[in-house]
Amino acid sequence: MAGVTPGIAEKLRQFYRAVQDEAIPDRFLSLLEKLDQAEKNADQTTRVKDSA
Repeated sequence: MAGVTPGIAEKLRQFYRAVQDEAIPDRFLSLLEKLDQAEKNADQTTRVKDSA
């Protein structure tokens, strides 16, 4: 990478690896599950309306 010192690039890699290793908070997982369920419900409602 032109103009980027190797030290900065390595520190960014280390930071990225540390973030990847962090667990996803339960609150966030719960929100994702609710969003998935809402999407499924919306899809089912759309299919019922389309077939009527």
